Amino acid sequence: MSSKNLLVELFVEELPPKALKKLGEVFAQTLATSLKNAGLAASTAVTTAYASPRRLAAHVTEVAAVAADKPVVQKLMPVAVGLDAAGNATPALLKKLTALGADASCVPNLRRENDGKADILFYDSLAKGATLSEGLQKALEAALAALPIPKVMTYQLQDGWSSVNFVRPAHCLVALHGSDIVPLAILGLNSGRETHGHRFEAAVDPVVFANADEYAAKLATDGAVIASFAERRAEIARQLAAAAAQAGGKPIDDDALLDEVTALVERPNVLVGQFEEEFLAVPQECLILTMKANQKYFPLLDAAGKLTNKFLVVSNISPADASAVIGGNERVVRPRLADAKFFFDQDRKKSLESRVIGLSKVVYHNKLGTQGERVQRVAAIARAIGEHLGGGELTQHAEQAAVLAKADLLTDMVGEFPELQGIMGRYYAQHDGLNADVADAIEDHYKPRFAGDSLPRGLVGTVVALADKLETLVGMFGIGQIPTGDRDPFALRRHALGTIRMLAEGNLDLPLNSLLTVAGGAFAAVEGFKSADAELADFIYDRLAGSLREQGYTAQEVDAVVSQRPQRLGDIPKRLAAVRAFAALPEAAALAAANKRVGNILKKVENPVEPTVDNALLREAPEIALHDALVDVVPQADAAFVTGDYAESLQVLAALRAPVDAFFDGVMVNADDPALRANRLGLLAKLHVAMNKVADISKLSA
Repeated sequence: MSSKNLLVELFVEELPPKALKKLGEVFAQTLATSLKNAGLAASTAVTTAYASPRRLAAHVTEVAAVAADKPVVQKLMPVAVGLDAAGNATPALLKKLTALGADASCVPNLRRENDGKADILFYDSLAKGATLSEGLQKALEAALAALPIPKVMTYQLQDGWSSVNFVRPAHCLVALHGSDIVPLAILGLNSGRETHGHRFEAAVDPVVFANADEYAAKLATDGAVIASFAERRAEIARQLAAAAAQAGGKPIDDDALLDEVTALVERPNVLVGQFEEEFLAVPQECLILTMKANQKYFPLLDAAGKLTNKFLVVSNISPADASAVIGGNERVVRPRLADAKFFFDQDRKKSLESRVIGLSKVVYHNKLGTQGERVQRVAAIARAIGEHLGGGELTQHAEQAAVLAKADLLTDMVGEFPELQGIMGRYYAQHDGLNADVADAIEDHYKPRFAGDSLPRGLVGTVVALADKLETLVGMFGIGQIPTGDRDPFALRRHALGTIRMLAEGNLDLPLNSLLTVAGGAFAAVEGFKSADAELADFIYDRLAGSLREQGYTAQEVDAVVSQRPQRLGDIPKRLAAVRAFAALPEAAALAAANKRVGNILKKVENPVEPTVDNALLREAPEIALHDALVDVVPQADAAFVTGDYAESLQVLAALRAPVDAFFDGVMVNADDPALRANRLGLLAKLHVAMNKVADISKLSA
């Protein structure tokens, strides 16, 4: 059956820019999938998505006018129920056939098949393939229903009576199969071959398509619109780079902003604007944020990464003389920058320390009190961590930074731009003449803010960041705010991963359980708080295991190490490397299996078994040999473990393979004599301790 290419476009008023890219992808893919499922599009059909501020479109290759007929097999009923003794149809069978659109004439042609219990009657028929008009109507309805739109609007149609619901009012619908219009009706529109181009610069209006394949080219020439989101984005990136090079700078790298601007223009034209240099006295983070967030400009940086007084505008029009467009944008941005300068100047009139008292009036959580109370808890935890890591100046600076860390929440600048919290605190701390480590820590205590973010730049910042994240984790778990499923309103997973990264990558000598205990002590005065250290430790180790698997370690390697709950997370990379090296030894598989067997034996014993052995009760040669091997190997393994040479600690265990195998072949552990049985269990317990110090190698057993 011959096929043609299909084009569907829905022309609407301006779509939400931050959602446009996803809307275009979902629209095209849902439409194509529906057509393929209906047998109207070939499995090899290629789908091209288009999305501009005022349109969603899809081009699908190899689409048939009518889908092929499909064989349908309908299971009816047992032969004994459907046919009487004479072989005639029973009323039950006739009723079933009527419901399927058949009659008694097809009874002789019914197929019989045994399902293992009885002969069953089957009705085989052909279902007529859907026409493109029918299938595309359903596909379009499915595509619109699938769009990720949290909130739709209701608008009235031209008849003055009817209303429909959609993300934005729709004005045109194009549906072409080759050069033929596919009759469709949706959102009060009937399909045709006309659309509208650029609001101001289209050469022709309306834009008329002769066939599906000329869509993008004709929209570009007649409509002055680059329909493809990806092509438009690439063109903007090209123009940004060219304009920046000509202006002697480089545009700020921001994929989210580039996506948003791509969704705001149909025919991009990048222009260079500038502002007064006096504004550069304001921290560049403030100026960059106000230009990006409020104006959608691309600030220009110099070779050293410092902000210049120039910026790039992605305009949607291309006049012969762009001076009016540039001048208008310069006039618009000036008040924004003046506001930022005003906030900065006003904020510096009060010290950070003077703002701390105001935090007592800011609610943090109804069960955990105010931000002021929270700050005191963070400071107490930071003080304890600082003392453990060295005390003295570190403790003093960490406590001071913890007390001041949230003070910038009460500044005008952070009130206007919450994204600058911490960053502005650092600037204001520098203005107050505070120690550089303290100022850096105020900014860095939020780090890492996201996956891949940098860690705090110094030890003071690390201490305060750990204290802040531990306060959040311990506090939320203590009041029962534990993440479930996809819900994690307090970003506890991110806080846990940040804690893990700082402890591991910083190789800090801070046992996890001790940290949780210290943090829990800061909540002694909080009513209703109940320690949940065990649940929180499980949560953190689960996050750790997931993170390690994402880094490329196998599930067996990760389980072997993490199941032992190592308290010093900085040791984990070395433990994993040791496990990987051990697993490559020829003795590894047998020892892993033996360790698993030992663990199972010890689990079945009612009371915990102490790893002690009475030499006088060693009777059989294999148990004597195993004991002698342990006496020889364990000191070597322990010595390597103490020095942190985990690879050596595991590898010396390879010498135990032969005596372990001989023990299980020649010794009855559950001897009738209670003393012998207890001694042999003690020997196995000693073996188990030796084999599981670095990692639980039984996890390596297949």
